[in-house]
Amino acid sequence: MTPILELKHIDYSYHTPDGETKALSDISFCLTKGEFVSVVGPSGCGKSTLLSLIDGLMKPDKGTLLLNGSPLTENSDRIGYMLQHDHLFEWRSIYRNVLLGAEISRKLTPETKRRAKEMLEQYGLKQFARSRPSELSGGMRQRAALIRTLLLEPELLLLDEPFSALDYQTRLTVSDDIGQIIRRSGKTALLVTHDLSEAVSLADRVVILTRRPASVARILPISFDLEEDTPLARRNAPEFKTYFNEIWKELNRDEPTGPERTK
Repeated sequence: MTPILELKHIDYSYHTPDGETKALSDISFCLTKGEFVSVVGPSGCGKSTLLSLIDGLMKPDKGTLLLNGSPLTENSDRIGYMLQHDHLFEWRSIYRNVLLGAEISRKLTPETKRRAKEMLEQYGLKQFARSRPSELSGGMRQRAALIRTLLLEPELLLLDEPFSALDYQTRLTVSDDIGQIIRRSGKTALLVTHDLSEAVSLADRVVILTRRPASVARILPISFDLEEDTPLARRNAPEFKTYFNEIWKELNRDEPTGPERTK
Protein backbone atom coordinates (compact mmCIF):
# COMPACT_ATOMS: atom_id res chain seq x y z
CA MET A 1 0.00 0.00 0.00
CA THR A 2 1.33 3.44 -0.96
CA PRO A 3 1.71 5.68 2.11
CA ILE A 4 -0.46 8.80 2.15
CA LEU A 5 2.57 10.83 3.25
CA GLU A 6 6.23 9.97 2.80
CA LEU A 7 9.24 12.04 3.82
CA LYS A 8 12.58 10.98 2.34
CA HIS A 9 15.85 12.42 3.66
CA ILE A 10 14.51 15.92 4.31
CA ASP A 11 17.01 18.71 5.13
CA TYR A 12 16.14 22.31 5.85
CA SER A 13 18.18 25.34 6.94
CA TYR A 14 17.23 28.90 7.88
CA HIS A 15 19.26 31.60 6.16
CA THR A 16 19.90 35.01 7.71
CA PRO A 17 22.44 37.79 7.12
CA ASP A 18 24.44 36.23 9.97
CA GLY A 19 24.66 32.86 8.29
CA GLU A 20 22.92 29.50 8.01
CA THR A 21 21.20 27.57 10.80
CA LYS A 22 20.39 23.97 10.01
CA ALA A 23 16.99 23.01 11.40
CA LEU A 24 16.28 19.53 10.00
CA SER A 25 18.69 16.80 8.95
CA ASP A 26 17.85 13.63 7.01
CA ILE A 27 14.24 13.29 8.23
CA SER A 28 12.53 10.16 6.91
CA PHE A 29 9.21 8.56 7.92
CA CYS A 30 5.77 7.87 6.45
CA LEU A 31 2.08 7.76 7.35
CA THR A 32 -0.36 5.13 6.12
CA LYS A 33 -4.09 5.68 5.57
CA GLY A 34 -6.04 6.19 8.80
CA GLU A 35 -2.91 6.38 10.96
CA PHE A 36 -2.41 8.92 13.73
CA VAL A 37 1.26 9.83 14.26
CA SER A 38 2.65 12.20 16.90
CA VAL A 39 5.95 14.07 16.56
CA VAL A 40 7.81 15.10 19.71
CA GLY A 41 11.21 16.65 20.28
CA PRO A 42 13.11 19.22 22.32
CA SER A 43 11.85 22.79 22.25
CA GLY A 44 13.08 24.62 19.16
CA CYS A 45 14.13 21.48 17.31
CA GLY A 46 12.02 22.27 14.23
CA LYS A 47 8.74 20.40 14.76
CA SER A 48 6.56 23.23 13.40
CA THR A 49 9.07 23.79 10.57
CA LEU A 50 8.44 20.19 9.58
CA LEU A 51 4.68 20.82 9.32
CA SER A 52 5.28 23.94 7.21
CA LEU A 53 7.35 21.88 4.78
CA ILE A 54 4.68 19.18 4.55
CA ASP A 55 1.99 21.81 3.98
CA GLY A 56 4.01 23.30 1.14
CA LEU A 57 4.52 26.65 2.85
CA MET A 58 8.29 26.15 2.55
CA LYS A 59 10.49 23.94 0.40
CA PRO A 60 13.15 21.56 1.74
CA ASP A 61 16.79 22.12 0.83
CA LYS A 62 17.15 18.41 0.15
CA GLY A 63 14.94 15.36 0.07
CA THR A 64 11.50 14.47 -1.23
CA LEU A 65 7.97 14.87 0.09
CA LEU A 66 5.35 12.56 -1.41
CA LEU A 67 1.58 12.74 -1.03
CA ASN A 68 -0.07 9.54 -2.28
CA GLY A 69 3.13 8.76 -4.15
CA SER A 70 3.30 12.09 -6.01
CA PRO A 71 5.83 14.86 -5.27
CA LEU A 72 4.41 17.58 -3.03
CA THR A 73 5.80 20.83 -4.38
CA GLU A 74 3.26 23.40 -3.16
CA ASN A 75 0.36 23.94 -0.79
CA SER A 76 -2.34 21.34 -1.44
CA ASP A 77 -6.04 21.44 -0.62
CA ARG A 78 -5.69 17.72 0.13
CA ILE A 79 -3.97 18.73 3.38
CA GLY A 80 -5.84 20.32 6.29
CA TYR A 81 -3.89 22.39 8.84
CA MET A 82 -5.16 22.94 12.38
CA LEU A 83 -3.15 25.55 14.29
CA GLN A 84 -2.51 26.31 17.97
CA HIS A 85 -5.30 28.90 18.01
CA ASP A 86 -8.74 28.43 16.51
CA HIS A 87 -8.63 31.69 14.49
CA LEU A 88 -12.41 32.05 14.51
CA PHE A 89 -13.65 35.50 13.49
CA GLU A 90 -15.84 37.21 16.07
CA TRP A 91 -17.91 39.03 13.45
CA ARG A 92 -19.00 35.72 11.91
CA SER A 93 -21.33 33.16 13.44
CA ILE A 94 -19.97 29.67 14.19
CA TYR A 95 -21.76 28.37 11.10
CA ARG A 96 -20.20 31.04 8.90
CA ASN A 97 -16.78 30.44 10.49
CA VAL A 98 -17.10 26.76 9.63
CA LEU A 99 -17.80 27.71 6.00
CA LEU A 100 -14.85 30.09 5.72
CA GLY A 101 -12.35 27.60 4.29
CA ALA A 102 -14.84 26.51 1.65
CA GLU A 103 -15.48 30.15 0.73
CA ILE A 104 -11.77 30.89 0.35
CA SER A 105 -11.24 27.71 -1.69
CA ARG A 106 -14.26 28.55 -3.85
CA LYS A 107 -15.90 25.27 -2.86
CA LEU A 108 -18.97 26.72 -1.19
CA THR A 109 -21.91 24.81 -2.66
CA PRO A 110 -25.36 23.77 -1.39
CA GLU A 111 -23.83 20.35 -0.67
CA THR A 112 -21.01 21.92 1.38
CA LYS A 113 -23.52 23.95 3.39
CA ARG A 114 -25.58 20.82 4.02
CA ARG A 115 -22.53 18.89 5.24
CA ALA A 116 -21.51 21.80 7.49
CA LYS A 117 -24.91 21.71 9.21
CA GLU A 118 -24.71 17.93 9.56
CA MET A 119 -21.24 18.14 11.12
CA LEU A 120 -22.29 20.86 13.54
CA GLU A 121 -25.08 18.57 14.69
CA GLN A 122 -22.88 15.46 14.75
CA TYR A 123 -20.23 17.16 16.90
CA GLY A 124 -22.63 18.83 19.31
CA LEU A 125 -22.55 22.41 18.03
CA LYS A 126 -25.91 22.64 16.24
CA GLN A 127 -27.47 24.85 18.92
CA PHE A 128 -24.49 27.23 18.71
CA ALA A 129 -24.53 27.60 14.90
CA ARG A 130 -25.72 31.22 15.14
CA SER A 131 -23.56 32.07 18.16
CA ARG A 132 -20.41 34.19 18.08
CA PRO A 133 -17.07 32.58 19.00
CA SER A 134 -16.89 34.53 22.28
CA GLU A 135 -20.04 32.75 23.43
CA LEU A 136 -18.37 29.32 23.24
CA SER A 137 -15.88 27.61 25.52
CA GLY A 138 -12.32 27.05 24.35
CA GLY A 139 -13.04 23.39 23.69
CA MET A 140 -16.13 24.13 21.63
CA ARG A 141 -14.18 26.68 19.59
CA GLN A 142 -11.53 24.07 18.80
CA ARG A 143 -14.26 21.66 17.76
CA ALA A 144 -15.61 24.32 15.38
CA ALA A 145 -12.10 24.85 13.99
CA LEU A 146 -11.79 21.10 13.37
CA ILE A 147 -15.15 21.03 11.55
CA ARG A 148 -13.93 23.92 9.37
CA THR A 149 -10.86 21.84 8.49
CA LEU A 150 -12.71 18.55 7.93
CA LEU A 151 -15.36 20.24 5.76
CA LEU A 152 -12.83 20.50 2.92
CA GLU A 153 -12.37 16.71 3.11
CA PRO A 154 -8.57 16.67 3.34
CA GLU A 155 -6.73 13.38 3.02
CA LEU A 156 -4.19 14.42 5.65
CA LEU A 157 -4.61 16.50 8.81
CA LEU A 158 -1.68 18.46 10.25
CA LEU A 159 -2.17 19.41 13.90
CA ASP A 160 0.25 21.99 15.32
CA GLU A 161 -0.21 21.81 19.11
CA PRO A 162 -3.95 22.49 18.72
CA PHE A 163 -4.69 22.17 22.45
CA SER A 164 -1.81 24.23 23.86
CA ALA A 165 -3.89 27.40 24.41
CA LEU A 166 -6.35 25.56 26.68
CA ASP A 167 -6.14 25.12 30.45
CA TYR A 168 -5.04 21.65 31.59
CA GLN A 169 -8.44 20.24 32.50
CA THR A 170 -10.06 21.49 29.29
CA ARG A 171 -7.09 20.24 27.31
CA LEU A 172 -7.61 16.68 28.55
CA THR A 173 -11.29 16.72 27.61
CA VAL A 174 -10.80 18.40 24.24
CA SER A 175 -7.90 16.18 23.15
CA ASP A 176 -10.04 13.14 23.99
CA ASP A 177 -13.00 14.60 22.12
CA ILE A 178 -11.10 15.66 19.01
CA GLY A 179 -8.96 12.53 19.00
CA GLN A 180 -12.09 10.40 18.84
CA ILE A 181 -13.62 12.59 16.11
CA ILE A 182 -10.52 12.17 13.95
CA ARG A 183 -10.49 8.40 14.55
CA ARG A 184 -14.15 8.04 13.61
CA SER A 185 -13.65 10.13 10.47
CA GLY A 186 -10.92 7.73 9.30
CA LYS A 187 -8.57 10.63 8.57
CA THR A 188 -4.80 10.35 8.58
CA ALA A 189 -3.30 12.77 11.11
CA LEU A 190 0.13 14.11 12.06
CA LEU A 191 0.29 15.86 15.44
CA VAL A 192 3.16 18.03 16.61
CA THR A 193 3.21 18.43 20.39
CA HIS A 194 5.59 19.09 23.28
CA ASP A 195 3.22 17.21 25.63
CA LEU A 196 4.43 13.60 25.87
CA SER A 197 1.22 12.46 27.59
CA GLU A 198 -0.78 13.88 24.70
CA ALA A 199 1.47 12.15 22.16
CA VAL A 200 1.04 8.74 23.81
CA SER A 201 -2.69 9.09 24.43
CA LEU A 202 -3.49 9.95 20.79
CA ALA A 203 -0.99 8.19 18.53
CA ASP A 204 -0.44 4.89 16.76
CA ARG A 205 3.26 5.80 16.54
CA VAL A 206 5.45 8.52 18.05
CA VAL A 207 8.29 10.01 16.00
CA ILE A 208 10.97 11.25 18.41
CA LEU A 209 13.28 13.97 17.11
CA THR A 210 16.73 14.93 18.38
CA ARG A 211 17.93 18.41 19.24
CA ARG A 212 18.53 20.82 16.37
CA PRO A 213 19.41 20.06 13.69
CA ALA A 214 16.61 17.57 14.22
CA SER A 215 16.87 14.03 12.94
CA VAL A 216 14.74 11.00 13.77
CA ALA A 217 16.06 9.43 16.96
CA ARG A 218 13.41 6.73 17.13
CA ILE A 219 9.93 5.80 15.95
CA LEU A 220 7.97 4.16 18.77
CA PRO A 221 4.86 2.05 17.97
CA ILE A 222 2.04 2.60 20.47
CA SER A 223 -0.46 -0.16 21.31
CA PHE A 224 -2.94 -0.49 24.17
CA ASP A 225 -4.98 -3.53 25.18
CA LEU A 226 -8.23 -1.69 25.85
CA GLU A 227 -11.84 -2.63 25.22
CA GLU A 228 -12.51 1.03 24.39
CA ASP A 229 -9.32 2.65 23.10
CA THR A 230 -9.76 6.38 23.76
CA PRO A 231 -7.20 9.03 24.74
CA LEU A 232 -8.58 9.30 28.29
CA ALA A 233 -8.72 5.53 28.73
CA ARG A 234 -5.10 5.26 27.61
CA ARG A 235 -3.96 7.67 30.32
CA ASN A 236 -5.26 5.26 32.97
CA ALA A 237 -3.81 2.12 31.36
CA PRO A 238 -0.69 0.42 32.79
CA GLU A 239 1.17 0.72 29.45
CA PHE A 240 0.89 4.51 29.52
CA LYS A 241 3.68 5.09 32.05
CA THR A 242 6.01 2.71 30.17
CA TYR A 243 5.58 4.54 26.87
CA PHE A 244 5.91 7.95 28.54
CA ASN A 245 9.19 6.97 30.22
CA GLU A 246 10.61 5.45 27.02
CA ILE A 247 10.04 8.71 25.17
CA TRP A 248 11.35 10.78 28.09
CA LYS A 249 14.56 8.74 28.23
CA GLU A 250 15.09 9.06 24.47
CA LEU A 251 14.62 12.84 24.58
CA ASN A 252 17.08 13.13 27.47
CA ARG A 253 19.61 10.57 26.28
CA ASP A 254 22.41 13.15 26.18
CA GLU A 255 21.37 14.88 29.41
CA PRO A 256 22.60 14.12 32.95
CA THR A 257 20.73 11.20 34.47
CA GLY A 258 17.82 12.21 36.70
CA PRO A 259 14.73 10.68 38.22
CA GLU A 260 12.07 9.35 35.88
CA ARG A 261 9.24 11.77 35.22
CA THR A 262 5.64 10.75 34.82
CA LYS A 263 2.46 12.61 34.26
